[in-house]
Amino acid sequence: MHAGAHTIGQARCVTFRGRIYNDPNINSSFANRRQESCPSTAPSGDANLAPLDPQSPIAFDNKYYKNLINQKGLLHSDQELFNGGPTDSLVKKYSNNPETFSSDFAASMIKMGDISPLTGSNGEIRIKCGRVN
Repeated sequence: MHAGAHTIGQARCVTFRGRIYNDPNINSSFANRRQESCPSTAPSGDANLAPLDPQSPIAFDNKYYKNLINQKGLLHSDQELFNGGPTDSLVKKYSNNPETFSSDFAASMIKMGDISPLTGSNGEIRIKCGRVN
């Protein structure tokens, strides 16, 4: 579950606007706080930033998972990790075991480092991650 990297970092309003105004599985006070700096109509505030982990935005820890349990995931894709699906148990595990989260994250980063990227005509460096060039 590489989403754990979202324990540090920020997202632009344009990426979470839909969640804070439309998603039903969001803590209302959390949504209201995010709405203060992210107006409902684009492009107003599109570039405004919010922390992915409001509890400890500059610390690499397991509070990201605690946020998900409390429906305080900033991104829709993050909150889907704890929304009645197969990853709920892993989110609970990581929220209760910071050491397990850290060791599993380290192991996954090592595995990612061993991936051989496609190069030349076999691969593509995307200009926008969600879209083929």
